[in-house]
Amino acid sequence: MTTSRTLSILSIAYPFAPVRSDTVGGAEQILARLDRALVDAGHHSIVIAVEGSSVQGHLVASPAVDGIIDAATRARACSNIKAAMGEVLARDRVDLVHLHGLDFFEYLPPPGLPVLVTLHLPLQLYPAAALRPARAGTWLVPVSASQARARAELPLLPPIENGVDLPSAAPHARRGYALALGRICPEKNFAAALDACRLANCPLLLAGQAYGYPEHLSYFNREIMPRLDGSRRWIGRIAGPRKRRLLAGARCVLIPSRIAETSSLVAMEALASGVPVIAYPAGALPDIVEHGRTGFLAEDVPSMARAIGAADQLDPEDCRRAARERFSADRMAGQYLALYERLATSGVGQSPYP
Repeated sequence: MTTSRTLSILSIAYPFAPVRSDTVGGAEQILARLDRALVDAGHHSIVIAVEGSSVQGHLVASPAVDGIIDAATRARACSNIKAAMGEVLARDRVDLVHLHGLDFFEYLPPPGLPVLVTLHLPLQLYPAAALRPARAGTWLVPVSASQARARAELPLLPPIENGVDLPSAAPHARRGYALALGRICPEKNFAAALDACRLANCPLLLAGQAYGYPEHLSYFNREIMPRLDGSRRWIGRIAGPRKRRLLAGARCVLIPSRIAETSSLVAMEALASGVPVIAYPAGALPDIVEHGRTGFLAEDVPSMARAIGAADQLDPEDCRRAARERFSADRMAGQYLALYERLATSGVGQSPYP
């Protein structure tokens, strides 16, 4: 998509996760895809993100904050973001600031510029005041209809559904393993995926990373490590060709999330590869997984185990078709670029929609 004038967009990532196209975090993947879309469309993309990030536009690297992510490290990270943003706004013309982090309210820019915030996470994780910003010209956009329905009273823009890049080639033949991937943390509940695969006598590859939050590391050591064996393995973070290869070869992808997922790039990527998704009906997942056609919705470990046994009955082409029709990254990027132009030209405080 092209717009009527060249835009300069400043995107600000969550300060603890690098932005790369092959990163684990969904918010970082979306930011990377939008950065690429801006550059491809001839716009100016500036990204403030932690050291180790890689973008198509201009990267302003924020110093990494090492160690356990506690209140002190959060404060240092937010201070780094504020300093970097101040330098960019003093030096460059910026038409709009796009914030992606859970802690966006800690580093809102000074008044005068339109600000767009994508709410990547469940709304209950944000402070109540952050969802009703007092700063004029600050707009919040959800990433799914399910997320918007959860708090219909909030002043949110219409949702822009997430999207993924679609494989250009047909996937490889399925092999016998199930795959689960994402952040290793209590709310993702990967212990249930391990239990379901043991009950179904199915191998499992668990791919993901435990970040430096004490509760995440404790969950990994307490709930994941004791469940691993020769057939159910943790393989760490995967990305790029290896991720695509393992996705394409999986019998199914398991998402036993306990939290109301706002979206699921993992589910969309699986379907794009022709792989059915077996998920708990949390948040947006019932809107993504068509029960009995592109996957199954399970209520507990035994029903997930039964669904693993039935995954081979589903047609991979139905999964790929659903991804093409509903979950294209090009569709998502086009909607964001159109919103950028509306916000940049409508004036601070004025709605971008009639």
